[in-house]
Order: sequence, then C-alpha cells, then structure tokens
Amino acid sequence: MTDAILPIEPWKRIAFNPFFGGAWVVAGDVDGDGEVEIVTARNIDANDVHSTCTVAAYKLNGEQLWFWGGPGAGRAELHHDVACQLHDWDGDGRLEVVVAEARQLVVIEGATGYELRRLALPNPWAGLSDCLTFCDLRGIGRPTDVLVKSRYTQIYALDQDGNILWFSNHPGGYRTAHQPWVCDLDHDGCDEVLAGAVLLNPDGSERWRIGLPDEVLKQGHLDCCRLLRDAERPEDMRFAFTYCGSLLLGVMDGTGRVLWKKENEHFESIDIAHVIPGEQDPQIVVDIDKAAPGKSPLAVFSEDGRELSRFYTRNSRSHRPIRWRAGGIADIAVGGKIFSATGEMVAELATNRSDQLAAVTVCDLTGDGYDDLLISTGYGTAAYLYRNPRVVQPDPELPLGSGVNYTLY
Repeated sequence: MTDAILPIEPWKRIAFNPFFGGAWVVAGDVDGDGEVEIVTARNIDANDVHSTCTVAAYKLNGEQLWFWGGPGAGRAELHHDVACQLHDWDGDGRLEVVVAEARQLVVIEGATGYELRRLALPNPWAGLSDCLTFCDLRGIGRPTDVLVKSRYTQIYALDQDGNILWFSNHPGGYRTAHQPWVCDLDHDGCDEVLAGAVLLNPDGSERWRIGLPDEVLKQGHLDCCRLLRDAERPEDMRFAFTYCGSLLLGVMDGTGRVLWKKENEHFESIDIAHVIPGEQDPQIVVDIDKAAPGKSPLAVFSEDGRELSRFYTRNSRSHRPIRWRAGGIADIAVGGKIFSATGEMVAELATNRSDQLAAVTVCDLTGDGYDDLLISTGYGTAAYLYRNPRVVQPDPELPLGSGVNYTLY
C-alpha cells in the first residue's frame, strides 16, 4: 500500500435493515460455511441499566441471515459494550451468539438464530446485563465459564448450566471495571479476574489490589487493561491500564505493584503494538477522551513510561493497530483513516458521506491470516470491510473474525 492509492475503497459495504442494525458489530463464521458473517446488536438503556434486545446476522453479500428480538427496539448508538458475544460455548465446533437480556442469558444458534437455551440470571433487579466475559475459572482447558455484571457494582461467575460459581459485590470495596479482564496469571490453567481495582482468584477471593492510594481508586473505575509483557513469574509481567475518573494511565506488574503512572488526562482504551521504529519492546497506544472537538489525542508511550509520540484526530476514541505496510511496524486505524504513530496519514478509507463511523475492529475477515479492517457506523446503518493489501507476512494463528470477549475498551 502506498500514499498514492488514497482513498481505499471498501471490499464490502453491508447495509443493515434499519430495524435490525446497531453500531455494536462482531464477526465470525456463525453458519459454518468457512466465511465470516457480521452480527450486529442493539440494547435498551434504562437509567444506565442495559439489556440486549435485538440481534441480526448478515452474510457478506448483504443478505440478512436471521434476526432475534424486537424489530427496531432499543438504541443503535454505542455508549459502552453491548452484551452480545460470539463463542463456541458448548465446544461442538460451531459458534453460538450469546446475549444478556434483562433477566436471562440467551444462547442463540449461530447458523439459524434459533434459541438453544435460556439461563436465568441471579439478582435480576441488579441489571446483570452490562457485558459478558468468557473465561476458564476451573481449569477445563477452554472458556466454559462466563462473567456477567451490572454497570459498576456486581459480578457473578456462572458455569455453562447457569450455576453460580461465585459472586462479588463492589470487589475489594471498589467499582467494577467496564469489562472484567481475565488472564492466567500464574500459568496454572485457571484464569484470574481483574475485576476493577482488585484481582480476584479463580474462586472469586481477592488476591491483590492495584497499588494506588485508596482515594485514587475510589475516584473512578478501571477502564482498560492489556498485557504488555508476559513472563513466568507474576512479578516479571507487565500490564498497562487506565483508570477513569482518576485521570490515570499506568503500568503495573502481576502483583499489582504500580511501576509508573501518568495523571491528569482522561486516558481510555489501550493497544499494545510495535508502532515506533527502533524501539525494542512494544508500545502503549492510548486515546485521551473528553478533548475539544476535532482535537482528540492519541499518545504513544514506552514500557518504561516515556511519551514517544502524540498526535490529534477528529475523534480518536476507537482505534486499533493494523499491519498494512511492510517493515514490521504497525500503524493505527482511527475512524476512516490509518495513521503512523507520529500522526502521518498513511491511508484514507472511502465511505459514504452520510455514514458517521463508530467502532474500528482489526481482524481476519477472509481466513488468510491477514489484518483486515471492520468499521461500524454510528447509527447502525452499515458495516464497512477493508481487505489487507498483503504486503506483509500473514499470521497463521490469527483467528477468523473478531474473536471472543470483543470489547470497545
């Protein structure tokens, strides 16, 4: 790809039925034909309590494969994660679509939209439908357990049959994260859960608290956490995290010890990627929200906390690293453009002028191991798909579609 071929036309533009389209979009081979389908969802919001109400699956030729829920119900716009995930929960080799209604988890057959089963959620009045996180808490070898949560207070861990494994209310005495982040910290085959300010053991007991003052942790909630460096020992691991309300970006080890922090800016979502030439370790790419219109920052930090770059876009809130140029360095997809880490526009992506863009997802859309690009529109009108120009080496381990536990954060 070169600067001379701007703008890049989409490989596909999938127009959604206006009654069955949302800005929340995930991708996967739901009907088993070897090709990805696009699944979009809408949700209902009642005083910041959410429930998924409408889901539809589309083929790449634009055909609506099926729909579930109420036509036109809820809202198409994005304000947070929507509780709709693609996952082979029963391990039969076929994807299910799993959603959280107001009082139940609903498991939908990916190929047909048929309801396979419903699992009653505990404490339904608590609004346990904010998002879904699949994990392996019992060492089974695959993510057969699921975390369901209310907006900022409660987390329940459930098994495949809906049995409660454990429950946590204000984990450690603090608010929950936007999406609980799971990681097998001690490499014993069972996932730990970063629930917010505290890390929970697989049985739900508290292991440690993030090493920040109590007043800082109570000012907000964990927005995002990403693995920056893996290691055998937790103390040698590195995690980058942002803390909303406390205006904080930091790096901690696997014991919760904070190694450095940057404060006084509204840091939100994190990407980990090699985006700066000459740097040995991956960098931290983070957006800074609540900025003046048209002056939305993206900043790049080293593992040791050096700010390597900062540039501004119209809206930097949704961003992903993408490998579309030779040389081993990733660029950053933001809205309808691709930038280098220093803010040079590498490519512009052609879209309809009437389509306001929303979430950017980088994933394999064709099964060939290349980073492709999927962009949803703000009012759930369409999804844009762009194919990798294939001047880089493919990654044979890259899964088809957006994967499990997709998140805006």
